[in-house]
Amino acid sequence: MSQSQPQPFPRRQAFSGLWVPIVSPFRDGRLDLAAAQRLIEGLVQSKCQGVVVCGTTGEAATMSPAERRALLDAVMSTARGRLRVAIGVGGNDTRAVAAEAADWSGTGVDALLISAPAYTRPSQAGIQRHFEAILAACDRPIIVYNVPYRTGVDIDVATVRALAGHPRIVAIKESAGEQIDRLFDLIHDTDIAVLCGEDKQCLTAASLGAQGGILAAANIRPDLYVRLFTQVSEGRIADARVLFARLMPLIRLLYAEPNPSLIKAALAHQGLITTDEVRLPIVPASAAAREKLIPALEDVLRLA
Repeated sequence: MSQSQPQPFPRRQAFSGLWVPIVSPFRDGRLDLAAAQRLIEGLVQSKCQGVVVCGTTGEAATMSPAERRALLDAVMSTARGRLRVAIGVGGNDTRAVAAEAADWSGTGVDALLISAPAYTRPSQAGIQRHFEAILAACDRPIIVYNVPYRTGVDIDVATVRALAGHPRIVAIKESAGEQIDRLFDLIHDTDIAVLCGEDKQCLTAASLGAQGGILAAANIRPDLYVRLFTQVSEGRIADARVLFARLMPLIRLLYAEPNPSLIKAALAHQGLITTDEVRLPIVPASAAAREKLIPALEDVLRLA
């Protein structure tokens, strides 16, 4: 291979396992960086593979560029190479997204999590060229994020296959709902890691051969999700089913209201963040939702 050609990054192994999209802790309208660092230390201890900063769960859309950079710096200084760090990058202006991706390249972040352009609903050719422009602008591995219920457009399996020909397309976070045939095709017909993005389907995805997941619910007891993926990989499906059955009631409740209000309420209840403050248009969890959440949370916290 000539030196001018892009060198491949490890794919299925390096970008497998549990990745947690962390919340962005706020206090009195400002980032609480000390709380973010406590969360990272806990994730390191859980033995998860990686963390996603400034994703949807991190309320990135309501944060300034300076805040996003400050949060990433705090996360990376705490992680210190003990877990991989990805940052969410999104938008519907390809030039702007590519420029932002280039800026993040200089931080040493392990990967960029990038969705299809939202709202504009481009063609598959437009989606492919969007990612190709970003690849040309930066030198970081990219995790493709397929989340059509947020972006308004699906990334076809054929488009994923085409993108997977580039060595820096390393994984896909798949959040396309209950499309088992699509999930199967991605796992078996593309040479990239497939990470489940639907918390309620993580056991199904892992059983089909997905390499891991990026799961917001795993902000709560991430060690249990690490155990779940380990059980599946070792063929202990019965044990994984029992564990998942214990997790499922809490997973359902965490999404009873818009993410991440209930995840922040759960983290605050544990004392892992100082407050459950969110930014508009997200509003704090309702009293009714909290009343249901706490018993289910306590059940999961008691699991050995």
